Amino acid sequence: MSNLAGKSYAMNVVTPLKRSTAWINKLIFWGAQLPGLRVLNGLETLSLIHYAQWAIVKPGQFPRLDSSQPKEDIEYAYMFFFSNFNGSWAQYVDSFHMSIPRGLDLFWRKNLKYPKSVPLQPFHAYINYNQICTDHYYNAYPCASSNDVKAAKRIKRALGAFIEDTRNAPPADFANKYRALLNELQNDLSLMAATPIVSLAAAALESRHGAET
Repeated sequence: MSNLAGKSYAMNVVTPLKRSTAWINKLIFWGAQLPGLRVLNGLETLSLIHYAQWAIVKPGQFPRLDSSQPKEDIEYAYMFFFSNFNGSWAQYVDSFHMSIPRGLDLFWRKNLKYPKSVPLQPFHAYINYNQICTDHYYNAYPCASSNDVKAAKRIKRALGAFIEDTRNAPPADFANKYRALLNELQNDLSLMAATPIVSLAAAALESRHGAET
């Protein structure tokens, strides 16, 4: 599947909104960044997310590759949502639904036919219907999750400090500090590999969909 690159999944959702209300969404985006509103705070607890970005493109802002290309005749403005994450599609959408339901409703409330984030099934159907598959998805570290990258950074910092601390240490002292280092970093040391099956039910469903196509 083109949306996948190792452990990572690329999601692109494009939803229309009326030109007359696009400015309201832009104002909402600006206000959501203010520290006192706490609209997106729930995202900080989701370690599976690489990043998430929203953008609004008005009808006259769509690019033309050449002056001979006709201008787009578009009735609506469009909101683009881009995100990369680890795990399955359902895990990610469910996590968003649980962590920032108020933020989702705030961001998409003016978009056409948005059903609200609760109940979950209509929200699933809305995201699935408006999702655009990724034709090409490059990932420099396909077998690394966001947590793997964070762990690698912690290991690098700890190793740098260990090298400086033990540069002239006698063998016994070096061995003691090395064992202490391993004990400190044991939760960050692991083999990177492809993403395991999320669940047997999810694997069976994916296999069934593949057989149908």
